[in-house]
Amino acid sequence: MSPAVQRVEVRAGAAVAAQAAAQQTHQYLTFMLGGEVFAIGILAIKEIIGYDNLTVVPMMPDCIRGVINLRGAVVPVMDLSSRFGRPATAVTKRTCIVIVEIEAADERRDVGVMVDAVNEVLEIPAGEIEPAPAFGAKIRTDFIQGMGKVGGRFVIVLDTNQVLSIDEMQALSGADSTTPRAANESLV
Repeated sequence: MSPAVQRVEVRAGAAVAAQAAAQQTHQYLTFMLGGEVFAIGILAIKEIIGYDNLTVVPMMPDCIRGVINLRGAVVPVMDLSSRFGRPATAVTKRTCIVIVEIEAADERRDVGVMVDAVNEVLEIPAGEIEPAPAFGAKIRTDFIQGMGKVGGRFVIVLDTNQVLSIDEMQALSGADSTTPRAANESLV
C-alpha cells in the first residue's frame, strides 16, 4: 500500500472517529438560576433535595450560605447566584439543593448547590456543545464548560470543578475574614 493511500485511510478513520464523538450524547441536569437555564453533567450529581434550614458558619464567603447534615456528613451549600456575582437567591417553594460531587486535591467531595428550580435531564450531543464565549457571558468564562444548543436556545453547561473549587473558596474565606457575615443573618 502506498504512503498516499495510507494517509487517506488515516484521515478517513480520523474523520469517522470525530463524527462518532460529535454524535455521542451526554446527559445534563438543567436548572433555573435568575431566569437563565444552566446545566451540570448528570454524572457529577449525587442527589437533589428540598431546601431546608442551613447552619450558618461564621467567616465564610457570602456565596457559602451554610452547611447541611447529609446522612452524618457536613456538606457546604453554595448559592450559585451569589457565586456568579449576582444578588443572593431568594428562597421559594421550588428552591432546591443539588448535591454535586467534585474532585479536590485528589479526593472527591460533596458540595450542595442552591438553585431556583430544577428543570429536567437533557441529552445533548457532544457536537451540539460550543466552546465558552470569550466575552459577553454574565459569569466568568472559566466557569463555563460549554454552551449546549437545545431546541434553538442555549444552555450554559457549567464546569463544576471550577465553579465549586474548594481552593478558591478557602482563598475567598481568608479574604473575607475582615467582614464576617452576621451569625443571626436571616437566610429566608
